[in-house]
Amino acid sequence: QVQLVESGGGLVRAGGSLRLSCTGAASILSFDSMNWYRQAPGKQRNLVARITDRGSTSYADSVKDRFTISRDNAKNTMYLQMNKMQPEDTAVYYCNAVLKNLIRTYDYWGQGTQVTVSS
Repeated sequence: QVQLVESGGGLVRAGGSLRLSCTGAASILSFDSMNWYRQAPGKQRNLVARITDRGSTSYADSVKDRFTISRDNAKNTMYLQMNKMQPEDTAVYYCNAVLKNLIRTYDYWGQGTQVTVSS
């Protein structure tokens, strides 16, 4: 079982910054992609940012130009740098890793970390 642990959540004022980390218990090199999702109260979980094993990145329109996803394979860690944060960014943020083989796709999740942005 793959273990992913998020950290770095907390309370920040609008316009401020936070950096989330997602650390794997083992090497993250094997994952085809690593992703950040978020889920606000009463809403579905949505993809925020993705980084592939080749380093390609993509973002939800709502966070483009404010958030940056990155990974440090040597530290088995993925990051989400969040700048110019807005109250609408308040949610539980989840780390996700995807591993594909010829037969199936495996999804692994962290436990989530709360991010609250005050106005």
